[in-house]
Parts: sequence; C-alpha cells; structure tokens
Amino acid sequence: MELTLTQPDDWHLHLRDGELLQAVVPHSASHFRRAIVMPNLRPPITTTAAAVAYRESILKALPSDSNFTPLMTLYLTDTTSPEEIKLARRSGVVFAVKLYPAGATTNSQDGVTDLLGKCLPVLEEMVEQSMPLLVHGEVTDPNVDVFDREKVFIDTILRPLIQRLPRLKVVMEHITTMDAARFVESCDEAFVAATVTPQHLLLNRNALFQGGLQPHNYCLPVLKRETHREAIALAVTSGNRRFFLGTDSAPHERMRKECVCGCAGIYNAPVALSLYAKVFEEAGALDKLEAFTSFNGPDFYGLPRNTSKIKLTKTPWKVPDSFSFSFGDIIPMSAGQTLHWQPSFPS
Repeated sequence: MELTLTQPDDWHLHLRDGELLQAVVPHSASHFRRAIVMPNLRPPITTTAAAVAYRESILKALPSDSNFTPLMTLYLTDTTSPEEIKLARRSGVVFAVKLYPAGATTNSQDGVTDLLGKCLPVLEEMVEQSMPLLVHGEVTDPNVDVFDREKVFIDTILRPLIQRLPRLKVVMEHITTMDAARFVESCDEAFVAATVTPQHLLLNRNALFQGGLQPHNYCLPVLKRETHREAIALAVTSGNRRFFLGTDSAPHERMRKECVCGCAGIYNAPVALSLYAKVFEEAGALDKLEAFTSFNGPDFYGLPRNTSKIKLTKTPWKVPDSFSFSFGDIIPMSAGQTLHWQPSFPS
C-alpha cells in the first residue's frame, strides 16, 4: 500500500545552532519542504537582523542538494517594539512571532511577563502586518498544577487576548488537552489555529513512567491523560482545517536528557511522518492525512501549497536506537521500535 502526498511542511521546529544544528537539520530537510523555526536560542532571536543571520546558518548547514526553506520567527519580549514587527514583515524571511511566557520551557527565561500589559502595541502592529502570534500556551504560576497550565492559560490569557484583538492571527502550538482542542474549534478558523505533535497524538502521561522514569518522553507541555490524547486525535483526524502539522521536534544530547535535571523535548524529526500516518490509519482517516500535513498550514499562513510530492509506503522499518555525533548521541522518539509507514520521494 502506498500514499502519495503533497510534500509537507513543519510548522513548529527546533533546529538549535552550532554542532546540534549541523546534526539535525538533514533529518527535517529530508522530509519537509519548509519549516517554521523556533527562536529560543541563547541568546534568543529577538530582532530581524538576528533572524536573517540565523537563517543563513541554517542554509549553510543543509545538504548540498536540499531545497528546504526555513521560515524564521522572532522571540517576543516585554521590550519588543512595533517597529521591529514592521522590519520583520519587510524582511521577507520572518513569518511569525513566538510567545514564550517567561520560564515556561527551554530557553524561555527572556520571555514575556505580562502579555497585554507590556506587549499590546506590538500585538496591534502584528494585526496590521498580518503577522501570526505563535503561542506556547501555558501559565508559569507555580501555584497552578503542571497538568492544568494549558487550560488556565486559555482562560486567563488567550481568551482575553482574542477578545481584545479578534483579527490577530494566533497559532496555539503543540496543544495537549481536550480544552485546547475545543477552544480552537470554537474560534474563527481564519484567525485561530493549532499545531499538534506526534507525541501528543500517540502518548499519554503513563509513557513517562512505564518501566521506570522515561526521560526521552519528557516534553513541555507535558503529556496528559488518555482522555485528552483521544480528544486531540479525534479533532485532528476529523479533517478540521484549524489543525495542522507541527512536530515540535526538539533535540537534546542524550546526557542532557538522562541527568539529575533533564531537559524537556522529544526529537521526532526522523519519524514524524510515519507516526502521523499511524494516527490517521488507526482512526480510519488516511484520506484526511494530506490536508493535515500539507494544506492546512500554508492555507492559514497565506502561503502557497507545495507542488513537490512525497510517498509513504506501508512497509516495516526499525527506528535507530540513537543517532551518534561527535558531541554525543541523540535518542529519537520510538527508538528501537518498528514503524509501518516509510517516507520516500517518488522516483
């Protein structure tokens, strides 16, 4: 059995920098035509000039025969200016602005402390420039349970934001709960959408503890109950145009995951398409896979759909236990497991 799809884009990707960038970018470039690249480096990508420079680093790291296009983002801070948004739009290489609530996830210490209180002029300029806001949707209040942080963010920050600025394009990244799926479904599809990862479609929070602590299944937002996983999978496989592919592939060297205070992030770039196909096959919805992987994202961003194709063949293949580099190993999602859809390009 074979499926031929329009080549997908990844609308939420971490490529890091330095040696890690060199190591991981070929995996994404081998499957995806474009990707929205996250700006949470050290230091973060807070200006258009920094985004242009980072883009050049990515292009230099690509295999010589690659046509992969990185779509850059800015890291929103309390001091980002409306003028920077104008510069970003004029650059032709910056396609969105990322909101990290300060302290929410990896390298988010420079993020926003009061969105509507400190960033309203910037958000209003983003409306004028039709520049999407990409949201890490969690509050960071230590009094809020980690499993409730997405719902509280929706109720206390996201809903008031959309009521205040109904024409602001918002992507709620890596949704993890039934609450998020229902909220996105309730909004205007022209202005609010969501990306969904393979891990949040396939794993629930039991995967963190089965057979002992599993650090390579630890990500933020953290995996949730099975009822939430089921709700997200149902929303995605229903064919709703508000949902599209965003892997949140987030590489860390093995010892940074397997340590006293391990990093959050799941590296899924080499297996993402195989895992998305598994989700849609299990739901009896393979006919809706191409829209999720290849159409809904560019349509929301106002970009052309790709014309190139990729093939998924129903054939077993084993995921490597690890990928080894000079600086150490990276453990992929589903390491050592057998998957049943293999991507390739039509000959």
